[in-house]
Amino acid sequence: VQELLKMNKGWRDSVLAKDPTFFEQLNKGQTPEILWIGCADSRVPANQILNLMPGEVFVTRNIANVVVHTDINCLSVMEYAVKYLKVKRIVVCGHYACGGVKASMSDMKFGAIDNWLRHIRDVRRTHAQELGAIADENQRFRRLCELNVMEQVQNVVATTIVQNAWDEGSDLTVHAWIYDVADGLVKDLGIAVSNPSEVSNLYRVPESA
Repeated sequence: VQELLKMNKGWRDSVLAKDPTFFEQLNKGQTPEILWIGCADSRVPANQILNLMPGEVFVTRNIANVVVHTDINCLSVMEYAVKYLKVKRIVVCGHYACGGVKASMSDMKFGAIDNWLRHIRDVRRTHAQELGAIADENQRFRRLCELNVMEQVQNVVATTIVQNAWDEGSDLTVHAWIYDVADGLVKDLGIAVSNPSEVSNLYRVPESA
């Protein structure tokens, strides 16, 4: 523990050496433009990957970057980020070699986490035909990591939080990214949803009841 505290002080000192007023300014509040919804994997830290300092990205993480409409923690983070911090981008960022996605491909029982993994297994079921056509197991694994991110973006834009923001004229875009632990690079999966017309009518919430 003492070593960790020593490392913290070393980091603080290095930041102050570059900007003596950094923490004074940080203490005044935060104005991040990005909400990062990522995986809890220790190899995927948002700030370091984006080369951003504290205060520049708002973050929520869980196993396999899943967005569930009943997860009050994730929804609360999203509402605070969108409604009060006025972020301009929500990035759902998964990663290759994701342990949660890998576990969802297995028939093994892991415990309580199996209830959470069911959400990823739903993604497997939805895309069973595409995944079944991929002979190489590792490539199938990588593709499921990508498909999981894409599905979670759809879950994000289906929330009343995001749709209400659009209805109120907010400049908000939801992105699908994936990070490769093997080379340190982020890949844009080519999905960027920025208005309600791009949301399936099945999940579109009317502006008024």
